[in-house]
Amino acid sequence: ILNFCANNYLGLSSHPEVVQAGIDALKSYGAGLSSVRFICGTQDLHKNLEQKLAEFHEREDCILYASCFDANAGLFEVLLGPDDAVLSDELNHASIIDGIRLCRAKRLRYKHMDLSDLENKLKESQSSRMRLIVTDGVFSMDGDVAPLTGICDLAEQYGAMVFIDECHATGFLGSRGRGTDELLGVMDRVHIVNSTLGKALGGAAGGYTVGPKPLIDLLRQRSRPYLFSNSLPPPVVGCATRAVEMLLASSEIAQSMTAKTMRFRNKMTQAGFTIAGSAHPICPVMLGDARLASLMADDMLKLG
Repeated sequence: ILNFCANNYLGLSSHPEVVQAGIDALKSYGAGLSSVRFICGTQDLHKNLEQKLAEFHEREDCILYASCFDANAGLFEVLLGPDDAVLSDELNHASIIDGIRLCRAKRLRYKHMDLSDLENKLKESQSSRMRLIVTDGVFSMDGDVAPLTGICDLAEQYGAMVFIDECHATGFLGSRGRGTDELLGVMDRVHIVNSTLGKALGGAAGGYTVGPKPLIDLLRQRSRPYLFSNSLPPPVVGCATRAVEMLLASSEIAQSMTAKTMRFRNKMTQAGFTIAGSAHPICPVMLGDARLASLMADDMLKLG
């Protein structure tokens, strides 16, 4: 079966070097550490992966979580209080929505990728102590890319911070695969990045936050999903570390995705299909009817 629906963007989940790194970590460290990070769940391989992810994203520090859902659940409650405001795109991922619900900040939703509405919400929240603009870098259903340049312009104009969830960008967007912020030239203007190890970076599990070291230090002390979840299993860490090392060593793997994406989009369009979204590997084939989509999926599965 040809699988077009996984998030294994770069094919690294089955890459021989990534698989071998997981096997080596399993033999050296065992299946798991049976502990949260702050007791005895931190080994050198965890710190090594955090250092490499911070280097990859060109940020000061990194903290690992069991998933990016946990990273999103553990951030906003720690960072924002009742005197603050969070401004969230209305189509943000469910984990962002749930994470925001856990904090006590004033919550404002702006229309999807609508900079004018975002500016109105920034004006409305000017009395807040701190404001955080929250958006997916790439939205997972349609593959549309957030207008980060405009968002960063507004953030600087109104004294706000910018957070992006990069689960559907890390590893393959931008000239070196650093993500949406690299693609749009705003790496130095985005303050906090959350992303995943469960898609392009090995495809197993795990998430993380990268950003200023004082923030990461605070999360290590107060972020509940980090404090009360077992540390990532060594084989998962080993696989992810090798994936990141490969991307740090060469941009060729990340750059190969662009050509493959455009080939698929162009050939499908030539065949008469309507492909939504922009030049992103998420390529929604719009049939316009739910039942037709289900029948077509069944027929395609029979054909492999």
